[in-house]
Amino acid sequence: MMSFPRICLFFFVATSLVLFSCGGASSDPDRSTNTSAGNNEASKMSSGADPSRSAVYQKGLSLVANSDCLTCHKIDEKQTGPSYRDIAKKYAGAPNDVITALAGTIINGGSGNWGNVPMTPHPSLSQDDAETMVRYILELNNN
Repeated sequence: MMSFPRICLFFFVATSLVLFSCGGASSDPDRSTNTSAGNNEASKMSSGADPSRSAVYQKGLSLVANSDCLTCHKIDEKQTGPSYRDIAKKYAGAPNDVITALAGTIINGGSGNWGNVPMTPHPSLSQDDAETMVRYILELNNN
């Protein structure tokens, strides 16, 4: 049986890989570098969303939509990286330290958590914005 520190390390590494493969996300909400395919994917995310969703969900959705994450990740299917729903299922009920670690993976990049494809770092993304993106992705497990 794995010890708690090993489990936390595993979750950190796995999440880091997934989140870093988004590449070059920006915390600037006015930055728009999405392709039309990325914008369509973001529209799919919000089209079924309950308008009463939390501010964190809405901000996370906006951050993801205004990043290059949707180049490598899709909501319901594996692309270059795992689907957001697969990530949400894997980390369902994750404690705050795992969310913090996953956000660190988005910012610093990583590899080996979901296969051999490395996730590119997003150093311009703040820790708070990265954590908001992680919380948004994890919320998809509840939809």
